[in-house]
Formats: sequence, structure tokens, C-alpha cells
Amino acid sequence: MQIQINSLDQIQEAAKQFIAAMGDNTVFAFYGKMGAGKTTFIKAVCEELGVTDVITSPTFAIINEYRSDETGELIYHFDFYRIKKLDEVYDMGYEDYFYSGALCFIEWPELIEEVLPGDAVTVTIEEQENGNRVVSFE
Repeated sequence: MQIQINSLDQIQEAAKQFIAAMGDNTVFAFYGKMGAGKTTFIKAVCEELGVTDVITSPTFAIINEYRSDETGELIYHFDFYRIKKLDEVYDMGYEDYFYSGALCFIEWPELIEEVLPGDAVTVTIEEQENGNRVVSFE
């Protein structure tokens, strides 16, 4: 599936389309270049899922935990950009998160691919020459 985002004004609608297509999947690996809009899109998805907390990139914390005010659903947002060794991921107990049944949105999954669950959904965000974004996933 592809979702076209032609302007930031359309991101909430794109997030709704993404949520409608998520199915029973819980682990989503977001690929894209720096500045492609991974954090911005994840923020929009979390807002549409009912998170009212301030949603920020967990670049320094590695993981942020949110809860939907509407459903009580737990959501984990990871940013592995600063991971230097896979041992850091083992030490944080990644299995407890990835296999918890809670939603997991992962930025920079290419740095931890060998520990991603086999059923993780690959989501790619690409910036087009005209500045539009395309969110692709299956």
C-alpha cells in the first residue's frame, strides 16, 4: 500500500489511512533518510490513536512510552539512530517490548535488523523531488 502526503496539512488523514491498514500487526519498522518525516508521521499516527502526551523523537532516550487516552493501549516509539552495538539493544531487553503485543514504532531499524521480529511490517517513507512524501508498506 502507498499513501501519498502532498503537504503537512494532509498528515493526519495519511495517519488515519495507515491505522486502517495496520491490521493485527504490532511491530512497524520505519525506514527513510534523515529528514524524510519518520518522527512526524509516527507522531501523527500516535495522535490519531488517542495519545495526548507530548510526542517527541526518542533519539537520546532510545524509547518513549505512550498510552492512548481513548483505549488505554500502550505504544512504544523507538529511535535506534544512536545505537553503536547490538549489545545495547540486548541490554535494554528489546524482547520485552517487541513481543509484548503493544504497538512498536521503530525508527532506524536497519541498525538492529537481526533482532527484528520476523513479522515486523516494513514501512518506507520517501521524500519526492517536489517535497511530497510517500509512505509505503505491505
